[in-house]
Amino acid sequence: MAATTAGLVPVVKGNGYGFGRLRLAEIAAEFCDTVAVGTVHELAGLPDALTAVVLTPTLQAPATSDPILTVGRPEHLDALDAWVGRVLVKLPTDLRRYGGSSSLIDIARTRGHEVVGVSLHPPIAGTDGDRIEQITSVITHVDPRLTVWLSHLGLDAYRALPPDRSYRLRVGTSLWHGEKTALHLTADVLDVRAVSAGMTAGYHQAAVAGDGHLVMIGAGTTNGVTPLADNLSPFHFARTRLALHEAPHMHTSMAFVPAGDSVPDVGDEVDVQRPLHMTAVDEFRWK
Repeated sequence: MAATTAGLVPVVKGNGYGFGRLRLAEIAAEFCDTVAVGTVHELAGLPDALTAVVLTPTLQAPATSDPILTVGRPEHLDALDAWVGRVLVKLPTDLRRYGGSSSLIDIARTRGHEVVGVSLHPPIAGTDGDRIEQITSVITHVDPRLTVWLSHLGLDAYRALPPDRSYRLRVGTSLWHGEKTALHLTADVLDVRAVSAGMTAGYHQAAVAGDGHLVMIGAGTTNGVTPLADNLSPFHFARTRLALHEAPHMHTSMAFVPAGDSVPDVGDEVDVQRPLHMTAVDEFRWK
């Protein structure tokens, strides 16, 4: 993707899509000169060779003038106070999250900022055709010399944009996760204990569900592991979902395996059903 996408801007934000921001920034520096980060609080530690674009408007001026900041209304400029530097002007889309009138371009310039482009962030819902229609409509009256920075657009659609302007494409998930079947999230089994119906266990001393085993799994809220929708367990072993005895705690989750089902041994690994962009990974094993 990096080799075939002109204007690619890797997004390196949050938990680094499961891999860690600084690790991704180091990799990005091998093939690009610019990355997008989420907030001004994510600027620290980036390789010196990278220019950072801050995607979320800030009400706190950064300590350095190096980054490119995003502004979406006059108050965002007001908050910068004495800070003067490069900015992207966010224009509105149907996402309706951030974005102001193109008149903000002139306001930013009168305050001494260098406007390096305009930024659009269309919603994920709909088709690429819908997004292109939105994008072309919004930028109709924008100075064509300004670069248009985009998100949530497929590569084919991006490459087919009208050639009378320059574009940059911010990409996160599809760049870093690629073929998702290549990624496998697991946790260690740290202890297994036989229990009988009527016994209690856990922080809240809930009764166990019956005869079977309690399985201690070395992942919890510290790793971003929580119950799924409808309070389902995120853990699987032998292609079977492991029921939670109680909600995960910081470093350990307690699961219950009824008598007769396959029980993992200490040292086994269980599969973890969690989105990587919400998970803090302890160890990476590259194969």
